[in-house]
Amino acid sequence: MAEDRIERETLIAASLERVWSLVARPGFWVADEESVRGTVAREGESMVAKNAEFGEFPVRVEKVEPPTYVAYRWASAHPGQELREDNSTLVEFTLTQEGDRTRLRVVESGFAALAGTEELRRRAHRDNSRGWPPVLDVFKQNAERHSA
Repeated sequence: MAEDRIERETLIAASLERVWSLVARPGFWVADEESVRGTVAREGESMVAKNAEFGEFPVRVEKVEPPTYVAYRWASAHPGQELREDNSTLVEFTLTQEGDRTRLRVVESGFAALAGTEELRRRAHRDNSRGWPPVLDVFKQNAERHSA
C-alpha cells in the first residue's frame, strides 16, 4: 500500500507576515509565479494553478487561519481533471514564529485514498516527496530575498 503522508519543514529568515503573504497564494507551490500573483486564499474558493512544464492543477482553499495555517486540496496525480475528493490530496501549511524567523511546515496527505492503481498512488507519493524539497528551497530564497 502506498504511503499516505509527506511532511517537510524549513526555517526561514523572514517575518511570519512575510511568509504568510506567500503561502496564502493558492497553488503557489506548483503554479508559475504570474498565475498566482495577487491571489489570496479564501475558504471554499477554487482556481487553476498553471505550470508551463507540468500542466494545470485545480486547487481549492479548504481552511484559512491567518497568519499561521492554510490548507489546500489539489489534484496533483490527476492534472487537468476536475477536483474531487478521490483524485486529490490535502496540503497543509503551518507557520510558527521562532524569534525573528518563521518555521514553515508542510504536510500533504491523502495519497492512499487516490482513485486509480496502487502504482499511481505510489508514483504520486514518490513524485511529490521529491518535489517538496526544491519547492521549499525556492520558497525560502524568495521569502528571505524580499525580507532583507
